[in-house]
Amino acid sequence: MTATSMTPMPGVEIKGPMGPRFDEILTPEAIAFVVDLQRKFNETRKRLLKLRAERQKQFDAGTLPDFLPETKHIRDGAWTVAPIPADLQDRRVEITGPVDRKMVINALNCGAKCFMADFEDANAPTWTNQIEGQINLKDRWAGTLAFTDPVSGKSYAMKDKVAVIIPRPRGWHLPEVHVQVDGEEMSGALFDFGLYTFHNSKNALAKGSGPYFYLPKMESHLEARLWNDVFVHAQEKLGIPKGTIKATVLIETLPAAFEMDEILFELKDHMAGLNAGRWDYIFSFIKKLARNPNFILPDRGQVVMSKAFLKAYAELLVKTCHKRNAFAMGGMAAQIPIKNNPEANAAAFAKVKADKEREATIGHDGTWVAHPDLVPVAMEAFDRLMPQPNQVAKQRDDVTASQTALLEIHEGTKNEAGYRENIRVGVQYIEAWLRGRGAVPIYNLMEDAATAEISRAQIWQWTKYGVKLEGGIACTPAFFETALAEEMDKVKGEVGEKAFSGGRFPEAIALFKTLSLAPDFEEFLTLPAYRMIV
Repeated sequence: MTATSMTPMPGVEIKGPMGPRFDEILTPEAIAFVVDLQRKFNETRKRLLKLRAERQKQFDAGTLPDFLPETKHIRDGAWTVAPIPADLQDRRVEITGPVDRKMVINALNCGAKCFMADFEDANAPTWTNQIEGQINLKDRWAGTLAFTDPVSGKSYAMKDKVAVIIPRPRGWHLPEVHVQVDGEEMSGALFDFGLYTFHNSKNALAKGSGPYFYLPKMESHLEARLWNDVFVHAQEKLGIPKGTIKATVLIETLPAAFEMDEILFELKDHMAGLNAGRWDYIFSFIKKLARNPNFILPDRGQVVMSKAFLKAYAELLVKTCHKRNAFAMGGMAAQIPIKNNPEANAAAFAKVKADKEREATIGHDGTWVAHPDLVPVAMEAFDRLMPQPNQVAKQRDDVTASQTALLEIHEGTKNEAGYRENIRVGVQYIEAWLRGRGAVPIYNLMEDAATAEISRAQIWQWTKYGVKLEGGIACTPAFFETALAEEMDKVKGEVGEKAFSGGRFPEAIALFKTLSLAPDFEEFLTLPAYRMIV
């Protein structure tokens, strides 16, 4: 890689090094396209992030999220979203994962209906990861995507029939520090979206598909409106029909759960559905209500989808989507195969099966898995319970989710074992992320950034209120520091001295400690962590 600083047009500086084929992505025309998006929409993006911070102050002062009185007419209206393309009508199983070349090929070939190609939480946003990911997706549409493993010599290539590709750009809050526009860091969301849309829209349309996206981390319908404005502008610039871009929005923040109708409405010309992003949603629930002692959750393992606020949220999502002719996608099955332990593997697969049966039964139109081996498990459940392409006709008029139901916390215990597991998982994930890996197998689950977020958020909240664990130990800063040292000794034993000393554990431990004991809750761990990988 050549470390250079490019100035492709006035006011624009590209500080990232140029690797092999990067010039195919960072063409003058593509850069002009994304810079135009930045200049047109960045001020609105920054204003909306300020609104998030102001709203958080209200939550910190005791205000609870609720449905907006000023948009009641939208919730009560009889509108529906625009027609959804043919290749998105059956989404019963979607696989998710980062955009490295081998992963993209395996995901496209695995038998899933769609592949959520992730530039966000399952991906550490190094400059190399972001640009190589764009190369890989461009090659998919050019029909040239292939890979030979340099170690094994094994070759990988796309099959004739592959999954529909749906990239996920970064959220509104994340910057792309390697691109400066008029002295400011570029929006990561606009950078990821813009490059993919510019290079692939016309090729995707020519092959009977289109530029489809998953949109993460939104907190309000105003943020959805901004995405809609971006789509309209991009389509005009590229000369493709309005409504060509289709979006599935992850409902993975607590405020967004109270604005599902409004988010669908703002994006109704470009809408393909909503997704119940369960792990980030748990994190957001803790984060938004972190300063409210009435909303302290039990161990993560006891915060399950079939109960309390998660059950209410999932059922409301199905009802809302189907009322508007949009698809309601289920959440991630994070389990991965457990080699050399048939009993544990069978138990893990049984959990996935039960979870997918629950989703299909309440009306979801499809679901997510993190590993190719789980595609058949999820597919069987949905094929059996949803023989038709989707369940949009299944109206959930029986569901009346109230503010109370959407804020009902799970009953359960707060155990020392769960506390210590939070430490081990959180640190190990951050350490892998700092090494450029965003999807990390830990304790037989495929973890992404949401896991580390839940871990440090729960410890922050339990420590703030001095929660007493089962057995009487109080969550104090001193106890955290003792447990952190002990659990890191355990991790060292699990991963081995070589991996522990050769990795980035000191930085990961320091960041996890800082976040867990901070006087003010850090909005996203990926913001300080990003500065450590650029």
